[in-house]
Amino acid sequence: MRHRVLITDDHADIRKLVRMTLDTADVEVYEADNAASALDLIYRIRPTVVLMDIMMPGEMDGLDACRQIKADADLARTIVIMLTARGQQADLDAGKTAGADAYLVKPFSPLELLGMVSRYVNDASIPSQDSK
Repeated sequence: MRHRVLITDDHADIRKLVRMTLDTADVEVYEADNAASALDLIYRIRPTVVLMDIMMPGEMDGLDACRQIKADADLARTIVIMLTARGQQADLDAGKTAGADAYLVKPFSPLELLGMVSRYVNDASIPSQDSK
């Protein structure tokens, strides 16, 4: 089974860049342009990894969405990587508090992004102790 990765960013050019980067990985890529749409899609497709921008239009930002993902027992194992321009220590701390598994600051290195996603996808392929 191919792993699913959801890119959530309100900028189409960023989503395109991330999609092109992930084209070299063996993953199915999905896109959402806001946090609410991302949550709807997450419940339907159950991605392994969600790449989540923080600042997006609408009533919910990426941190709110991350908190909801991690608070839901059915989604809590979903890997959330904050992919954002907000790189101050307070922003990193807010991401960690929201439950983000990793934080990548824009502009990011495509190789760093690919490596991070690949690492989490490969870790997800290893059966957990409770599934044995």
